[in-house]
Amino acid sequence: MKLLIQRTDEVSVEIDNNICAETKMGMLILFCAEKNDTEDKICYMVNKVLNLRFFEDENNKMNLSVKDINGEIMVVSQFTLAANCNKGLRPSFDNAMKPDLANVFYEKFVSKLKESNLVVKTGVFGADMKVSLVNNGPVTFILEK
Repeated sequence: MKLLIQRTDEVSVEIDNNICAETKMGMLILFCAEKNDTEDKICYMVNKVLNLRFFEDENNKMNLSVKDINGEIMVVSQFTLAANCNKGLRPSFDNAMKPDLANVFYEKFVSKLKESNLVVKTGVFGADMKVSLVNNGPVTFILEK
């Protein structure tokens, strides 16, 4: 499982020229399930994301989590994070989980995040989306499990 997380001031997801979801200060999570992932990784990653000290405190140190600031979370499926670009010029997506099972993992990940009682919004799994964001920092991390 791979997550690319960005600290954001705002995020919007557009599909077919319509905004389908928007969030304010918090984070954007690009979510990718890979072939060998197991469901126990979902809980691990949710715990990590919710408690990662990603936001600055009054001393400008990254000491606060998204929970601490009551931030909002946007989750967007992104199978291209599974890309292997080591050979040739065309990425291989062999390591990406099959879409039907990946969607199950994605929905469980989102459901677990929502248990935090934070605002959690999503794109649409498998859709052609335009994601706009204001990256605060910029701060971006890649989490893998």
